[in-house]
Amino acid sequence: MKMGFIEFVAAILLAFLCCPNAVYGIRFVIDREECLSHNVKYEGDTIHVSFVVIKTDSTWHSSDEGVDLVVKGPTGDQIQDYRDKISEKFEFVAHQKGVHRFCFSNKSPYYETVDFDVHESHFTYYDQHAKDEHFNPLLEQISKLEEALYNIQFEQHWLEAQTERQAIVNEAMSKRAVHKAIYESAALIGASVLQVYLLRRLFERKLGMSRV
Repeated sequence: MKMGFIEFVAAILLAFLCCPNAVYGIRFVIDREECLSHNVKYEGDTIHVSFVVIKTDSTWHSSDEGVDLVVKGPTGDQIQDYRDKISEKFEFVAHQKGVHRFCFSNKSPYYETVDFDVHESHFTYYDQHAKDEHFNPLLEQISKLEEALYNIQFEQHWLEAQTERQAIVNEAMSKRAVHKAIYESAALIGASVLQVYLLRRLFERKLGMSRV
């Protein structure tokens, strides 16, 4: 009996490690509008959502960054509405099971790359799987541990997307700083050459007048 229980617990852990399908992330490029969907399997589950605008296909214009997000339930009722967001992380309770839609809108004239992640949090009770009352608390602890690991994975994915965005922003700022320095140097050199040319012409003109 003891060996059978250990094998049972090992099977649960192995299934969790091999099939981490409760969390998924997707990255896409949005022009005007893009809608994604997630099928909520259980009423009352907590849905965790995060998104980050990784980059914008524009070298100079960064003030137009950000997207709108509207979340709708299976019957079309609006659940969440965010406007002009570069990054956001939130959660809501699904009052109905079924397909939930996440529609992003891009109002800027540039393509934007968005990293999107959704995780459905569901706590499973194992009373129906194990009749021994001594097993139930342990199985519930395993379920809680599984959920905690999924939450860590969800949080880590969002932080990685934030870090990647910041790296891209820093690189773009460095490039803009280099380009600005080059343009300023070119303008300074051009102004210096023009000053030398004008001074030389003035000197030659005065020299010619003195000879006369």
